[in-house]
Amino acid sequence: MAYTTAGAAERSRPMTSEEKKVILASSAGTIFEWYDFYLYGSLAAIIGAQFFTAFPEATRNVFALLAFAAGFIVRPFGALVFGSLGDLVGRKYTFLMTIMIMGLSTFIVGLLPGYSSWGIAAPIILIALRMLQGLALGGEYGGAAVYVAEHAPQNRRGYYTAFIQTTATLGLLLSLVVILLVQGYVNANYPDVAVLDAAGQAVTNADGTARMIRAFYGWGWRIPFLASIFLLAISLYIRLQMEESPAFKKMKQEGAASKAPLREAFGTWKNGKIALIALFGLTAGQAVVWYSGQFYTLFFMQNVIKVDSFTANVLVAWSLILGTGGFLFFGSLSDRIGRKPIILGGCLIAAITYFPVFHFLTKTANPMLYQAQQTQVVVTADPNDCSFQFNPTGTAKFTSSCDIAKASLSRLSVNSTTVDAAPGTPATVTVAGQVIPSYDGAKLTGDDLAAAKKAFDTTTTDALKAAGYPMVAADNTSVAKAANFFDIFTGQKLLVVITLTYLILLVTMVYGPIAAMLVELFPTRIRYSGLSLPYHIGNGWFGGLLPATAFAISAQSGNIYAGLWYAIVIAVMTVVIGAIFVPGNTHKRDIFADDAK
Repeated sequence: MAYTTAGAAERSRPMTSEEKKVILASSAGTIFEWYDFYLYGSLAAIIGAQFFTAFPEATRNVFALLAFAAGFIVRPFGALVFGSLGDLVGRKYTFLMTIMIMGLSTFIVGLLPGYSSWGIAAPIILIALRMLQGLALGGEYGGAAVYVAEHAPQNRRGYYTAFIQTTATLGLLLSLVVILLVQGYVNANYPDVAVLDAAGQAVTNADGTARMIRAFYGWGWRIPFLASIFLLAISLYIRLQMEESPAFKKMKQEGAASKAPLREAFGTWKNGKIALIALFGLTAGQAVVWYSGQFYTLFFMQNVIKVDSFTANVLVAWSLILGTGGFLFFGSLSDRIGRKPIILGGCLIAAITYFPVFHFLTKTANPMLYQAQQTQVVVTADPNDCSFQFNPTGTAKFTSSCDIAKASLSRLSVNSTTVDAAPGTPATVTVAGQVIPSYDGAKLTGDDLAAAKKAFDTTTTDALKAAGYPMVAADNTSVAKAANFFDIFTGQKLLVVITLTYLILLVTMVYGPIAAMLVELFPTRIRYSGLSLPYHIGNGWFGGLLPATAFAISAQSGNIYAGLWYAIVIAVMTVVIGAIFVPGNTHKRDIFADDAK
C-alpha cells in the first residue's frame, strides 16, 4: 500500500529550531552510548591483564582484543531484533531499550571482579556483558540514522546525518578524555598496588620484592565504567523528550507499515540484493578504514611501537579533536556531488597510503625502535614447526620452538624474516650474527622448562639490546611522551598528531556520508531493518575483528605492518564492487517516493 508525505519542496526547506533540537538530542544520546561501548576498546590492554591473567602475554593480548570484538560479532543480531522492532513499533521506543541495555551493561563491567577473585567466571561474564553491549549497539545506529534522515530536508540529508556520524568519534573522544582525567588523578593521589597472578597471589620480582603497578591499572580503570551510570540518566532524559519520526507516524496512520519487516527486507531478491551491495560495496570497506584509523591505530601505538598509554591517548584525542569536523564537511559535500565517489575515494586512498603512513608513524613516534628494526633478525625453523598463532578461545598451546621464538619477537615488536630449516631442526633466532637456540616447550616440564625459558628470554633480550632495541622505557629517550593533555607542542608530537589526523580524515571520508547513503537505498517501511543488518555485519564483523586479526597476521609473518593487509584487501574489494554495483546520485532521491521501494 502506498502512503503519502509532504512534497519535495516542503522537505527541502530549512529545518526548524524544534527539528534541530530533536536531531541534536538524538546525536547527544548516541554519543553517550558510543562512550559506553568504546571504554573497553580504550582500556583493552588493562582489562586483558585483569581478566585474562591465566594466559600467556601474547595470547592475552589476542584474547583481550577478541573480547572487545565479541561486542561487534553480535551486532548484526541486535540489528535484526531492534531493527524489526523499530519498523514495527517505532524509532523512539527502540532507542529507550537500547540505551538501557548499553548503560547497565557498562556499569556492571565496572563492578565485575577480576580473574584472581572469580576465576574463569570473570572473563565469561565480561564477554557476556560485551555481547549485550553489542546487541544494544546493533539496534542503536540504524534507528539514529533513520530518525535523523526522516527529519532532515531532502537536500541536506548528508549534512544532518553527518551529525550522527560524529557521535562514534565523539564518544571515543569522550572516553579518552575521561580516562586521561581519571588516570592522572588516581595515579597522583593513590599508591601503587601489587600485581596478582591467576591464583590471587602477589607476583614477585627476581629480588623477591612484590611487582607493583600504578593505581589506575590496578583499580582506577573501573571509575570511567562506573561513571557511565550518570551518562545513562542523562541519555534516558534526552530520549524521553524526543518525538517519533514524522514519516513513521504518517506511515502508521495510513496503515502502510510492514507486518514482517525482516522477511520483506531480506526474504526477497529485490531488497536482499540491495543489502548485499550495501555490505560489500560500501560498509565493509568503510568499516576497516574506520577501525584502522581509530582503534587499531591506538592499539598499534600502545602495544606495537611502545608509546605509553597516557601519551597514546593524548595524541589520538587531539587527532580526533582536529579531524572530527571532516564528518560534517564530507557529509555536506556529498549533498552536492554524491555519496559514492567520496566513500569509495576514501577507501582507495587508505589502501594506497596505509603502509607508508604507519611506517612514518613508527619512525616519528619511536625513532629508536624504528632504527633498531633495520637490524636483520632471522628465525630459522622447520616450516612444520610453525603455527598460525591465532587463539580465539585461549585454549590452544603454542609450544613448538618456532612458535615460542616468533611469539617472543612479536611481543618485543621485532621485525624478522623466516628461513626454512631441515625437518626436525629446532628453531633458532639470529640477531646481528648471534645465533640463539629456541626450545621445545612440549618436551620440558617444571624447573627445566622455567630454566629454558629464562635462558632464551635473557639471551634474546640482551642480543636485541646490543643491536639497539630499547628493551625498557628508561633506555628509550626518543619515544614520544606527553606530560599532560596540552603537552603536544614539540616537533615530534605535532608530527604524530598530524599523521593521526590524516588517518581520521580518511575515516571522515568513508563514514561521513554513509548514513545518508544507506537510508536512501531502502523504503521507509523496512528502512530500519534494511540498513541495520549490512551496516552491522560490515562494522561488527569486518571492522570489529580487525585488531585481533591484524595482530595475529603480524605475529605470524614477523612483520609489525603485515596486519594492514587485512584492511587494504577489504578496502580494495569495496572499491571494485562499489564502483560496479552501487547506484550513483542517491543524494537526489526522494526517500519517501514509491519508486524508492
